[in-house]
Amino acid sequence: MLVSYKWLQEYVDLTGITAKELAEKITKSGIEVESVEVLNKGVKGVVVGHVLEREQHPNADKLSKCLVDIGEGEPVQIICGAPNVAKGQKVAVAKVGAVLPGNFKIKKAKLRGEESHGMICSLQELGIESKLVAKEYADGIFVFPSDAPVGADALELLNLDDEVLELGLTPNRADCLSMIGVAYEVAAILGREVKLPSVELEETNESVHDYVSVKVEATEDNPLYAARIVKNVKIGPSPLWMQTRLMAAGIRPHNNVVDITNYILLEYGQPLHAFDYDRLGSKEILVRRAKAGEKIVTLDDVERTLTEDHLVITNGTEPVALAGVMGGANSEVQNDTTTVLIESAYFTSATIRKASKDHGLRSEASTRFEKGIDPARTKEALDRAAALMAEYAGGEIVGGVAEVNTLKQEEVVVTITLERINDVLGTAITKEEVATILTNLQFAFTEDNGTFTITVPSRRRDISIPEDIIEEVARLYGYDNLPTTLPVAESQPGKLTPYQAKRRKVRRYLEDAGLFQAITYSLTSEEKATKFALEKAEPIRLAMPMSEERSVLRQSLIPHLLEVVSYNRARQTDNVSVYETGAVYLAKGNDELPEEKERLAGAITGVWHAHLWQGEKKAVDFYVVKGILDGLFHMLGLENRIEYKQAKREHMHPGRTAEILLDGRVIGFVGQLHPSFQKENDLKETYVFELALTDLLNAEVEEILYSPIPRFPSMTRDIALVVDKDVIAGDIQKTIIEAGGELLKEVSIFDVYEGDRLPEGKKSIAFSLRYFDPERTLTDEEVTKVHEQVIKAVEEKFAATLRS
Repeated sequence: MLVSYKWLQEYVDLTGITAKELAEKITKSGIEVESVEVLNKGVKGVVVGHVLEREQHPNADKLSKCLVDIGEGEPVQIICGAPNVAKGQKVAVAKVGAVLPGNFKIKKAKLRGEESHGMICSLQELGIESKLVAKEYADGIFVFPSDAPVGADALELLNLDDEVLELGLTPNRADCLSMIGVAYEVAAILGREVKLPSVELEETNESVHDYVSVKVEATEDNPLYAARIVKNVKIGPSPLWMQTRLMAAGIRPHNNVVDITNYILLEYGQPLHAFDYDRLGSKEILVRRAKAGEKIVTLDDVERTLTEDHLVITNGTEPVALAGVMGGANSEVQNDTTTVLIESAYFTSATIRKASKDHGLRSEASTRFEKGIDPARTKEALDRAAALMAEYAGGEIVGGVAEVNTLKQEEVVVTITLERINDVLGTAITKEEVATILTNLQFAFTEDNGTFTITVPSRRRDISIPEDIIEEVARLYGYDNLPTTLPVAESQPGKLTPYQAKRRKVRRYLEDAGLFQAITYSLTSEEKATKFALEKAEPIRLAMPMSEERSVLRQSLIPHLLEVVSYNRARQTDNVSVYETGAVYLAKGNDELPEEKERLAGAITGVWHAHLWQGEKKAVDFYVVKGILDGLFHMLGLENRIEYKQAKREHMHPGRTAEILLDGRVIGFVGQLHPSFQKENDLKETYVFELALTDLLNAEVEEILYSPIPRFPSMTRDIALVVDKDVIAGDIQKTIIEAGGELLKEVSIFDVYEGDRLPEGKKSIAFSLRYFDPERTLTDEEVTKVHEQVIKAVEEKFAATLRS
């Protein structure tokens, strides 16, 4: 909202306070003033001149030689290039010595052999934006009204000695989308009175009902519609003071009738529309929802197709305006208009917002309707507009108002105690101070023993609960006056939760292991959404996706990590190792929000280690990736609770993939991508893993206790067992641990052999077993006895034989 400082002075006394000081006070009271613009762009020495003579320049077709009275004795000769300069005009003249925007100084000059003592200026040359200049003066000089005094300060007449405050309004403060609304706010801040415009109507003896009848079918969308008729208007320019105020507010002047509707919109915050009564084509106004496929050509000469969601003003049959947004071209006020129908209505916000959005039309009117207007001023604004049209367009106001009013508006009453206000604000404000603030806000109230019962005016739609009143008291009492107090409570230093700390350790471990962190999109395509997912669910689609590639929430991190691998390989980076911790999203049902689960995933390809000086290279394989994960589980204290089981998963290598189990429950998988999948995606041998990070980090871990360095020696025995090829080494290892009892402290696999020396369908697995007792030295007999139990257990369970 752009607020003219000089215009604001008509409604509230601003004596003793500058525009910048006012801006600071408004900002401190809760509405940010984004800027204060001085309209004078360094201009001085510009006066009103009277063109006494105008003739063609003898040496230039596009120049005029003018004799201009500038109120300083003898007229001066000025050469002007404007096509619209003419004898008898009152114009803006920059005298010799004047300064224009950009520090452009006016000097005596000779143009094509003729002297020029000054410059006749256009509005653009005085610093006014082209888009704000009336079309008739857009390509030439500006012409003052004939009563403009010669020699007067042109800047003052053009309101260029004004300053404009730009308010950055939040959606709840729609009351300040009008000059009167801002006046109420400023008056409350300064503790001064608001002076409202006086409206004096002189109506004819005719009745408006002889001219028009109003009917509203969509009363829920339009509970109040009022219309007046002003006849015998003469279309022409609006008064200069009105034009300059509109320009200061960012609105281009058009003609007196249209300018008056725009002026009232800025003054009252009530959008109006003026119809050419004779072009309506009937004596009826019908407000209804549009019919599907119905069309209207709006004032911007665009044909628009309507739906049943849109509200239209019709002449009983066809639309003449898109309600609250823009009028129709078929009823536009034109130069030959003599009778005007003025519309003032209250439309519901949702209806106007829908139409504005659907048609990409955001006007000053729709902005105010969308945020909500004050219905108490709807008819008052209508009367004010009619009075101005009678005064400045020579019109006659037909008696009465044609209206439909089904608006039921209940008063908003808020009750709050002084104690509650002070408790929230931490202040000791007296009830007299609160009463003064409410009086300055012009809120009607009663007070009984510290309890305030407040009736909120209809212009303040943002106030409905006690907390709103507390905010009003706080901002007008002054945020700077609120005491600064520290909370009385035991303070604790901030720290990570156990889960956050573990997650950070996981990231640090993987980075220490040589993996780089990747951060990818949570949105993916429908094709990739469920690939590699630990748990599959119905894909969750976005209502309005940016593209099909980013239209569905992911259920696995791996597809996007593979995109990272492909991206790097395409740029000659063959060795890639990346990981990501992030959320996946699983649908739970139509009426429930999706479940968000955290995952840890990685993708590794290429050479893992290369020691070229030793002629040694180690390519990534299953055991490299498994070793990384083993280290992770060891760091988390879970290594004894983790199992790997060979598995078959879609898009994964059937012989190089394992499920990962924690306490017997699957929490993830690790393995190589299927060769065909690698080929389709232009990947080399690539290994991936994905873990349910939440399950992993929430697993309870026993506290690590210190164990002293052993004083007694351990004993190691190796065994090589011949078993069937389909026997899993991990299962044998579990059986050995169970059979070994307390003395068996460590079991590790150090060799697997398959070859000609073994029967077909057999393999040899070699284990190293370490026996130890921390309290004493074991005898060979004790170890042999336990070792024989181990061999017997594996022979019975797996039909294993010792390899000689």
